Amino acid sequence: MKKLSIFQFSIFFLILSGVYGQNLSPIEDGAKPQLISDKFEFTEGPASNKMGNIYFTDQPNNRILKWNAETDSISLFMEDAGRSNGLFFDDNENLWACADENFELWKISPNKKVEVILDNFSNKNFNGPNDLWIDDKGGIYFTDPYYQRDYWQRTSADMNERRVYYLSPDHKTVKIAAENFVLPNGIIGSAKDKILYVADRSKNKTFKFKIEENGELSERELFAEMGSDGMTTDNEGNVYLTGDGVTIFDKDGNKIDHIKIDKKWTANVTFGGKDQDILFITASDAVYKLKMKTHGMRWFRK
Repeated sequence: MKKLSIFQFSIFFLILSGVYGQNLSPIEDGAKPQLISDKFEFTEGPASNKMGNIYFTDQPNNRILKWNAETDSISLFMEDAGRSNGLFFDDNENLWACADENFELWKISPNKKVEVILDNFSNKNFNGPNDLWIDDKGGIYFTDPYYQRDYWQRTSADMNERRVYYLSPDHKTVKIAAENFVLPNGIIGSAKDKILYVADRSKNKTFKFKIEENGELSERELFAEMGSDGMTTDNEGNVYLTGDGVTIFDKDGNKIDHIKIDKKWTANVTFGGKDQDILFITASDAVYKLKMKTHGMRWFRK
């Protein structure tokens, strides 16, 4: 067999590296983010229901909107939405919301009936629940940073600690799940892999934890030297962090792609669509969609 020269080997290696790098990306070949609408003030909290429709918030305007996966159209779901931020659906089609206006965790029924589930911890107001994830037992993890809001009368927090809390599946007990954060923000889990990811925006780091059978978290370790606002995962274990567009990491914390969004800030991201293969992105005053090779795990049906 004829030996390759150093130059030929280098070219061969670069070609292979380029091909391999392309295959790592979960983005559909040739796909680009498509603007759905930019008629909002600041979009956040996208959550898919089992039909693949996405509900998201326009927080400054205090409303929740719905993107219809079939018609690719947006309609108003709810006004007076408690300045909701992060959203997530449970198995009974209730929409759970981090209602920032009065530092509460809400359960919103399909007919829009609001029930305040939590409004304090140890008789102190929460800092302001920001994002949440529901595990396969129905337990709820949520982050509680402190961002001073112009619609609050208070100018300081009731508690110094910024934590992740866990609400038991029967919704009767809330406990500290993790602490020692500066600003815990984005949160997402993998029920299959028993892993929870938590981003600390101020420290510019994202951590991962092992989820124990009783809901407790263990084995805290650094996942990526990058913080995040909202975040999501896909069926291959890739993790999507937001801020400057969307940065995609594989399950080992290696950066594999970046989605550029032409907005000042990308706040959140989730999978939706009838096949759960549409990445829905909230960014400043707009929302986008992007076709993916991978899919979300929450409602995926083969």
